[in-house]
Amino acid sequence: QVQLQESGPGLVKPSEMLSLTCTVSGGSITTNYYTWSWIRQAPGKGLEWVGAIVHDGTTYYSPSLKSRTSISRNTSKNQLSLQLMSVTPEDTAVYFCASRDSDNPMYDYWGQGTQVTVSS
Repeated sequence: QVQLQESGPGLVKPSEMLSLTCTVSGGSITTNYYTWSWIRQAPGKGLEWVGAIVHDGTTYYSPSLKSRTSISRNTSKNQLSLQLMSVTPEDTAVYFCASRDSDNPMYDYWGQGTQVTVSS
């Protein structure tokens, strides 16, 4: 059973960088043909895909966030990381990491999510 756990600061000041980590257990982030994504949900809104990293390390980003987003991984720790620069209050959301088979549009596993609030 794959488990994902997000971690990071709950409060970030405007214009600063948001940095989150997703620790994966029960499976490897280098598993062939698996996609590991960051998804967020702002208050009162639907899920928004932020970006993803696939088994070979290739990254993909939401066009609307691409200029501010970086996703990386630490294979020795089996962790994913999300960095979002120059945050504004509009980046306030619950941030989730999730995984799926790259051929399947449905996510198999989700973390519980971590609340990030952007406020001075």
